[in-house]
Amino acid sequence: MTSSNSNTTAQQTSSASQNNQSATKNNVPARRQELDHNSSLGDAELITEQGNTAIADSVVSKIAGLAARDVTGVYDLGGGATRMVGALRERIPGSRVNVQQGVSVEVGERQAAVDISIVAEYGVAIHELAEAIRRNIVISVERMTGLEVTEVNVTVHDVHLPDEEFEDDSEEQEERPAPRVQ
Repeated sequence: MTSSNSNTTAQQTSSASQNNQSATKNNVPARRQELDHNSSLGDAELITEQGNTAIADSVVSKIAGLAARDVTGVYDLGGGATRMVGALRERIPGSRVNVQQGVSVEVGERQAAVDISIVAEYGVAIHELAEAIRRNIVISVERMTGLEVTEVNVTVHDVHLPDEEFEDDSEEQEERPAPRVQ
């Protein structure tokens, strides 16, 4: 009786190590593959008998960027250098706003994970803002793609102060407002 128990335990250990090896050889973290394997969301839409639907990272990134910009209290997306390049790009005639700025995604067969960097407006409760961003991104990505969003990580790089608008637009303004205190 003890030999059959030890054989079963050895088989389970062997099976677990094979799963870990197959997860790492595809360059996808084992945790993400395990989540993809256990997920049932989107099976009907993304993998069918007639074929598979693959959704590119850039598609999810654009959806997440637009969803984050829709949340009240988000001043801009991206860190300092990213925003500087974006500001230069926007000054070029005919260019468009990069909605993927500050957004990084990982897309699997059935799931997606999103990392987003923002600048918050001053006075907004940042923890509530982060939750609103998460909620809006999850709803938008899941509705539009059928992918399950496993996580949305929000990084707040800066807080936009109302006085900073004068500093940002100083090249465009000829006159500065008169000081309030003399």
